[in-house]
Amino acid sequence: MLPIRGRSARTVVLSVIAAAALCTSARVAVAEEGSFADEMVRALGANRGLSAQPLDPAVKAAVDKPAVSLSTDEREKIATSIQNKASYNVRITFELDSDRIGPEAEQAISEVAKALSNQQLAGNTFVIAGHTDAKGSDAYNQQLSERRAEAVKHDLIEKYGIPAKTLVSVGYGKTKLKDTANPFSGENRRVQVVNMSDKNVAAKQ
Repeated sequence: MLPIRGRSARTVVLSVIAAAALCTSARVAVAEEGSFADEMVRALGANRGLSAQPLDPAVKAAVDKPAVSLSTDEREKIATSIQNKASYNVRITFELDSDRIGPEAEQAISEVAKALSNQQLAGNTFVIAGHTDAKGSDAYNQQLSERRAEAVKHDLIEKYGIPAKTLVSVGYGKTKLKDTANPFSGENRRVQVVNMSDKNVAAKQ
């Protein structure tokens, strides 16, 4: 794994979350350690046998909107809809204060694309939610989280052919820290990819 020195390399975490009531513990895979697409699909497969869930109205309304255009109320409604879901975590590195996707980030995103293209998950609708740590102002972090979520969404669409109509991007800045005891922790710099479709894993069996 490459070292992270100060803020010269910002790390985000991708949490791929299945849209079902069942909650499983998150597992972490590091991009530099190789392929994790198959493991990601297996983790999401924990929801097999559950009935299909209707697409949340807040998510459905945001399908054609960029992250920057969403209101606080719209963001919070989406946040409520993605709580308590099964998850899978992936580390991705962005440059300092940047939404540019470099080679290391590209490697991880390519594995995410493989998972989302798998027959068990393809066709579902996914929320891409960006988060930052507590460094910097509220406004700065909100904008950075939106830009990074949008960058991941764009990459999945343009480079890997994931249908645009199946991806929703949203940013939360530093408002929803994963590690509240350590607000500057790298765990807080993450992007969640949440499976919200009515065509969930159960419907693919």
